[in-house]
Amino acid sequence: MTIFNSAFTREFYIVHSYYHSKGTARACWVKLGVLISLTIFWLANTINMATKPGILTEWPWTWLGNFKYVVLAPFVAHSIHSFFMSEDESKRDFAYLVIFPFLLVRMLHNQIWISLSRYKTAKGDNRIVDKSIEFDQVDRERNWDDQIILNGLLFYYGYVKLEQSHHLPFWRTDGIIMTALLHIGPVEFLYYWLHRALHHHFLYSRYHSHHHSSIVTEPITSVIHPFAEHIAYFLLFAIPQLTTVLTGTASIVSFGGYITYIDFMNNLGHCNFEIIPKWMFSIFPPLKYLMYTPSYHSLHHTQFRTNYSLFMPMYDYIYYTLDKSSDTLYEKSLERQGKSPDVVHLTHLTTPESIYHLRLGFASFASEPYTSKWYFWLMWPVTLWSMMVTWIYGHTFTVERNVFKNLNLQTWAIPKYRVQYFMQWQRETINNLIEGAIMEADQKGIKVLSLGLLNQDEQLNNNGELYIRRHPQIKVKVVDGSSLAVAVVLNSIPKGTTQLVLGGHLSKVANAIALALCQGGVKVVTLREEEYKKLKASLTHEAATNLVPSKTYASKIWLVGDGLSEDEQLKAPKGTLFIPFSQFPPRKTRKDCFYFHTPAMITAKHFENVDSCENWLPRRVMSAWRIAGILHALEDWHEHECGNMMFDIEKVWKASLDHGFQPITMASASESKA
Repeated sequence: MTIFNSAFTREFYIVHSYYHSKGTARACWVKLGVLISLTIFWLANTINMATKPGILTEWPWTWLGNFKYVVLAPFVAHSIHSFFMSEDESKRDFAYLVIFPFLLVRMLHNQIWISLSRYKTAKGDNRIVDKSIEFDQVDRERNWDDQIILNGLLFYYGYVKLEQSHHLPFWRTDGIIMTALLHIGPVEFLYYWLHRALHHHFLYSRYHSHHHSSIVTEPITSVIHPFAEHIAYFLLFAIPQLTTVLTGTASIVSFGGYITYIDFMNNLGHCNFEIIPKWMFSIFPPLKYLMYTPSYHSLHHTQFRTNYSLFMPMYDYIYYTLDKSSDTLYEKSLERQGKSPDVVHLTHLTTPESIYHLRLGFASFASEPYTSKWYFWLMWPVTLWSMMVTWIYGHTFTVERNVFKNLNLQTWAIPKYRVQYFMQWQRETINNLIEGAIMEADQKGIKVLSLGLLNQDEQLNNNGELYIRRHPQIKVKVVDGSSLAVAVVLNSIPKGTTQLVLGGHLSKVANAIALALCQGGVKVVTLREEEYKKLKASLTHEAATNLVPSKTYASKIWLVGDGLSEDEQLKAPKGTLFIPFSQFPPRKTRKDCFYFHTPAMITAKHFENVDSCENWLPRRVMSAWRIAGILHALEDWHEHECGNMMFDIEKVWKASLDHGFQPITMASASESKA
């Protein structure tokens, strides 16, 4: 038959001849499997004759964007109305009502796996694949809920069309047993051969390669497939469900339990950390044929031509497609311990909603600069619950892992919100958490710990000096990053500037910026009289001549910090460029002005495993305070940078450029226009 390429035809005859000559019991299975595979190829090529390649790759509701859930609205409304508003008791069907809540539970189940996987792989214990995840993978996998919407539509449609699916009992043992047997038999067997067919170059290039674009998998990678593939998978998984419905043995538990099992095993196989203990296989050795492990399926994503089975490896054993390194990788992954980082950046939560923006939260949110979404108010029960957990939890937690040159990097977070840093009664607790993180870093042999956001606040701990005074013997270097922050701000000021305005609360960074500008002959206008007096007292007589009290605000370059009021922003002329020197960006109240980023730089090209944004900063842009800790380790500087300590600004700036970090251009500021 000409529809098959010669390579596949040759493979078919070799396999067929081998098993025929051996005369083993496996021969029948092989012949049946190859026949199914050939049939699939025939159908695929037949489709190709009549349609464009890659038909049905897009989801039907892609054009709806974030409003795609409206496709479920009629069914949800009808199920609620028929249950609560109908006077006819026969129309009140609990099974119909729980379809939508079950879809929400599935989303929560998947999200728990995503957060757990990101946490475990950031720590490094039992991690399987070390390669990095980048933004392109997050973008490719952000619509993982499409398959849940599809399942919901098909469940609702099946309920409407099949009278036997109405008023299902909560439990039926015979239906549960039948579901299990049908999955072990037809579903696993047919999936194996469908999967092998999808790895044929025709189907692989048009469909399945989308899934395999993720070499390093996350739990939700399991459901990232084109629409046509999901139709095929649903038809397979519908075999036990339709059979039990048509035979009258179906139940709510058999349906819900089977889908939950599929979700659990899918997430397990793609989580990229080994979680299955060896004692399970020791107690029941045949389990190795009935249950795969994360490392087992990980090999399929790195080797491509082995370990094709769905959840039960027995068909890989039968058809000799088992990867020989499966057991070795499993044991190595179980024993693996995460590497101690060289540099740790210590940050904290900002707003109650920022929990969703963390890398451990919603991956799609974390991959974009943080902004408050209008629909977050719908999630206030989850937000409130997360706040309670963070208030109770009394230890830092690992958020992110990165690699740069020869350094292993981690980001740790203090479970406290920004507002708590301004509560007097919370300061001792926060200082204890920061101090505990520093001591933990010292015990682990970490070289540098940089203090991010308010963890280095002057009123809280005098820019980190408090901890050095308490523990002068520690080897880990504590860095507040002020020197690089000053360098970034100074290099963000347009060349040729002769006068600018300085506003907001004064800080270590603000004082250093004012000193450098005044010494360089730039006129610095202060917004407030008290700031003028404080700055003048700290400057030399010669430099103080360039410090101007608040009289005129004609300059269109404003350096601003925390505490800049709306009224003060209104004093700026049209077209003013606001350049923050603070950790937090100013509130954008002017639509006719430009707002630059908080002190930050574009990450070096080879900075790995960057798949989330740092708070409000754009992709692959990192705060100066975080970069400062990395530079400290790369340059092997042996001094703390905290308290009143400042490094040579030119030296720090040059080091950042030498290591590949790039300044943010004025074009970026234009893109940040309010």
